[in-house]
Amino acid sequence: MGYKLGFIGAGHMGGALAQAVAKKITGNQMIISDKDGSKAKELAGILGCDVGLSDELIAESKYVVIGVKPQNIAELFEECAQVIRNSHDRKVFVTMAAGVKISRIWELAGESVPVIRIMPNTPVAVGEGCVLYTYDGGVTNEELADFLNSMEYAGKFIEMPEELIDAGCAISGCGPAFVYQFIMALAKAGEICGLPREIALLLAEQTAMGSAKLAIDSGEDPAALCDHVCSPGGSTIEGVNVLKSGEFAESISDAVAASFRRTVELGNN
Repeated sequence: MGYKLGFIGAGHMGGALAQAVAKKITGNQMIISDKDGSKAKELAGILGCDVGLSDELIAESKYVVIGVKPQNIAELFEECAQVIRNSHDRKVFVTMAAGVKISRIWELAGESVPVIRIMPNTPVAVGEGCVLYTYDGGVTNEELADFLNSMEYAGKFIEMPEELIDAGCAISGCGPAFVYQFIMALAKAGEICGLPREIALLLAEQTAMGSAKLAIDSGEDPAALCDHVCSPGGSTIEGVNVLKSGEFAESISDAVAASFRRTVELGNN
């Protein structure tokens, strides 16, 4: 078997995860494929790894990372059915298609192949990602440890039951977009108050990053950390009261719920 990891899909998520893996393993241990050959070639050039077709990648890789859209996963398995059937080397399929359950991968593969299901988010590209994962009984402890070790520089890994993965993804997988919306809104508000755009954006980005790190490192409840910033009669509490009156929390909850519903729909389709 020629490669340790093969990535099918060089889009934003697959590319981000490949960048994290490339910090751990050498380029000759990794291969990338994508329907858009130029996209795969560009990413492979950056990471110093090989480019190939999907069937070649499946035949030659120990861990086959499937980064295609949920609606395209059946087509992929149909195209590569013969190479999957004819392969004599043990391989582990790693799916990160939203909503697609392990049982669906078995169905598409035509057998109970070893499967690790992961849901990473785009911050894995800078080593600050959140990777949710679960796996089936066919994956050995050694294989799981080996795969997770390959992704060491992606960020934090959180194991959870498969029935919770979709809900978790609605926060960690979709959440970065919600955070960026908040950053843009915060920066825009700074501009309205008279700040140059580049300064307002820097302040918003650094504040979001620092606040999250403080919450993680301190272990304190976010509500308590909020109280630390809010002095009675001060400026911060004035702004917090506006957020509360404007149903800020409800809007976030509605956004997560909508993303969760769509993830389930994608899996069912």
